[in-house]
Amino acid sequence: MYRVAVVNSRSFGVHAPDLVERLKKYAEVEWISVDKKSHGKELAEKLKGFNFIIASVTPNYDREFFENNNDIILIARHGIGVDNVDIKAATENGVLVTRVPGEKERDSVAELAVSLALAAIRKVCFSANLVKKSLWKERGKILGFTIRGKTVGVIGLGNIGSRVSEIFSKGFNATVLAFDPYVSEEKAAEHGAKLVDLKTLLRESHIITLHTPLTNETYHMIGKKELELMRDGVVIVNTARGGLIDTNALIEYLEKGKIGAVALDVIEDEPIDGKHPILKYENVIVTPHIGANTSEGLRGMDEANVEAIISVIEKRVPPGLVNINVLNRENRANIKR
Repeated sequence: MYRVAVVNSRSFGVHAPDLVERLKKYAEVEWISVDKKSHGKELAEKLKGFNFIIASVTPNYDREFFENNNDIILIARHGIGVDNVDIKAATENGVLVTRVPGEKERDSVAELAVSLALAAIRKVCFSANLVKKSLWKERGKILGFTIRGKTVGVIGLGNIGSRVSEIFSKGFNATVLAFDPYVSEEKAAEHGAKLVDLKTLLRESHIITLHTPLTNETYHMIGKKELELMRDGVVIVNTARGGLIDTNALIEYLEKGKIGAVALDVIEDEPIDGKHPILKYENVIVTPHIGANTSEGLRGMDEANVEAIISVIEKRVPPGLVNINVLNRENRANIKR
């Protein structure tokens, strides 16, 4: 009997128990929690005996992990990003890696990004707290701005960024500027965006929203230099990965008063607690990485993971396979193209 470890994912199967029951017809399923900083040999030992991992955003599955665990056949990311998996090491050790196809989360994450932007611009959370504090009379001090006619900068015009662009351009009649070196001008135009270089986007945008993967190239792509280029009062939204923004630099520019508002669904070193220094600012909103947390989004993620595992057990190429080159070499699933 195959064994599946659901690692650090509190949402898998909760809203789709029928999918868990389907998976249990093929394998034993066990939920496991490990330290988010666990990695390497220690993590490999912890997960010995399991053939499949349904992986959350933590911990990190690094080279040392793959070199010390011979049981893992497949790591199925319960999400889109695979930045916590060493894809090269997985491939070299014959382990398949899948992720949730983008369309499963597209609307859920895009709609949250727009919601966060609106909440930040109109100071929704701050205003609601005034009422809870019996400070209704303070409402005259609340001032936002309309999005119509403003410029929205979308960094990363892929699966989710393209939907965000559509919503802002077609729904709000905003001008959308996009930075994405992998998208053509024609494709950008289809989603209501105009391609520009990053500096232009940073200088001209009233709202900047991030939708790019976290890689060595994109790590801290928003730091002091980039924040300095932005217009005063800019609203920054991040629903992608916390590491895209240098948090210390962000706090520095919040302190200077240059930033109008920040709305984050992701942040470096998440999860954070209520004592985090960024939370002292009234113009900051942080939500606990809930981008895909809709009934449709979570079920779609569960479906993708279950289908990937069952496909591998049945010797089929799994949907969402990231390291397709693993099929050109000896792999633990014994699957060929």
